[in-house]
Amino acid sequence: MPESHPLIPQPDHPIAFLRGFLERPKEVGSIIPSSRWMERRITRTAEIANSKLAIELGPGTGGTTKALLRAMAPDARLLAIEINPSFCDLLRDTIDDPRLIVHEGSAAEITEALVKHDLDAPDVILSGIPFSTMPRELGLSILRSVKESLRPGGRFVAYQFRDVVHTLGKQVFGPASVQLELLNVPPMRVYRWDRPND
Repeated sequence: MPESHPLIPQPDHPIAFLRGFLERPKEVGSIIPSSRWMERRITRTAEIANSKLAIELGPGTGGTTKALLRAMAPDARLLAIEINPSFCDLLRDTIDDPRLIVHEGSAAEITEALVKHDLDAPDVILSGIPFSTMPRELGLSILRSVKESLRPGGRFVAYQFRDVVHTLGKQVFGPASVQLELLNVPPMRVYRWDRPND
């Protein structure tokens, strides 16, 4: 792991996160990173410890990314798809883990990212991107991309403080199972959909 420098924002650093929010508010879900309690709930709900390949949509400054990597098996892989170039650079520069692949691109193009990095269908896809601030058609496009990319029996977990992803997700997956994490600012809902074993 590279040494921390006091003037370089680290992954999940509040200043880097706030800067990203101010520069691109529609692409960042909150002005501060997720809490540790929230990260634990996400990793448990996604069953990340049992996943060989996971995809994280919108990793931001990497707080949740680090939590996922801590929970993942030594031979697992994590594909982080991030549209913000500054966040991509930050993730590459500050997370030294060979299991992590950082891909700059849209969450609506998951299949293309998998092909580019020669990866199979993932066991789980996680998303913290703010569906409430994007056009409805883009949100539906992302959810369709998730459904098409998941392996049979795979899972999609989205954590949001608004319910737009659930409203849209019902059209693509059907109803989700929902949990509420109060120990986060703001409190977050965690939605999980399971793709049937076709």
